[in-house]
Amino acid sequence: MAISMGGGGEDTPLSDINTTPLVDVMLVLLIIFLIAVPVVIQTVDLELPKVRFEPTTTKPENVALSITGEGGNCQVFWNTAPIASQDLLKRGSEKLKAVVDRLGDQITADDIPEVHIRGDVNTPYRCIGAVIYTMQNAGFIKVGFISEPEPGTQAE
Repeated sequence: MAISMGGGGEDTPLSDINTTPLVDVMLVLLIIFLIAVPVVIQTVDLELPKVRFEPTTTKPENVALSITGEGGNCQVFWNTAPIASQDLLKRGSEKLKAVVDRLGDQITADDIPEVHIRGDVNTPYRCIGAVIYTMQNAGFIKVGFISEPEPGTQAE
């Protein structure tokens, strides 16, 4: 049985580490991951918008809603006047009906008013979600969120 002691002298031990088993294990793991990763990752191909924010064009017939939710109590404001959630559907339907009656047969998708929602950052989602649901039930097609951009950012 012969042992390689390496180096210069007869009594100098070999200080090189045998990396062959380590390389073998790493190659096996690499092959396993190359086979397993495509099976695990299931995604939907999407192209997300590249816009930081879009300036909104406000038309006089648009509905501006503000929502706060302090202490779990949702409060909705139509422009600056508070409105009960029960009256929101009725008032929204009346507003939309008035616009449709005024324009008649010449109405286009661009003529339908939009709902612009300003939600306080501390408002629970259930408050904002309920308003979105109510306004969609009233017949509004476009519902948008108004936010405050970060200082120093600009539209692209």
